[in-house]
This record gives sequence, structure tokens and C-alpha cells, in this order.
Amino acid sequence: METMGTRDFRKYAIWKDSIQLTKSIYLLVASFPKEERFGLSSQLIRAATSIPSNIAEGCSRSSESDFKRYLEIALGSAYEVETQLVISSEIGLLEKDRLNELIGDLQIIQKQILQLIHKIENSIKTK
Repeated sequence: METMGTRDFRKYAIWKDSIQLTKSIYLLVASFPKEERFGLSSQLIRAATSIPSNIAEGCSRSSESDFKRYLEIALGSAYEVETQLVISSEIGLLEKDRLNELIGDLQIIQKQILQLIHKIENSIKTK
């Protein structure tokens, strides 16, 4: 159900893809040592969850500028997840193959977010 004046976040591929990524991150950190529960595990889960959450929250905003701002926050969280995955790999918590797979998924999401940001910027310029 779409509320008047808002976007339906459930229809966005980036939201769906970022939900799947978040699920993958939850499964990944379940394999981390217990002592990482309040370190990288917590950081990864927070940052990954922030991606679809900010996309959804941005959809509730009435202005294109506000929506764009939330997409930028989601993009920042995607970069944060990528950094934390690299750190996880560097300290031996994540195999290189799995790292490359997750980063590939992340880069798709990052590109989707950037494309939507550019689309919004262009629509703001033409108004």
C-alpha cells in the first residue's frame, strides 16, 4: 500500500538487494568468534542494517532533496560495510573468496544507489 506523497520502498531493487546483503552479513558474523560480538560483528550488522533502513526512511520524505540525503547516508553505510569486510578479511575472519563475493554484491548496491542519486539530482535541476 502506497501512502500519498511517499514512495514505496518495497518496490526498489536497491532496498531488496540491501535486505539480502544484510541477511548475508548476519550469517557471516554468526561465524565470527564470540569476542568479536561487540567489535566488528556489531559494527557490520549496524552498518549493513543502515543501508535498507535509510532507503526506506528516505522514501517517506516528501522532498527529493531529503530522499537524496537518505540515499547518501545509505551509500556511506555501504562503504562502511565494505571497509569492515576488508578488515575482517585482513585479520583472518573472512576468506578472500567470500570477501570478493560480498564486495561484488555491495558494489552493485553502491552503483544502484549512486544511479538513483544522480537521477534525483537531474530531476531537481530540471524543476
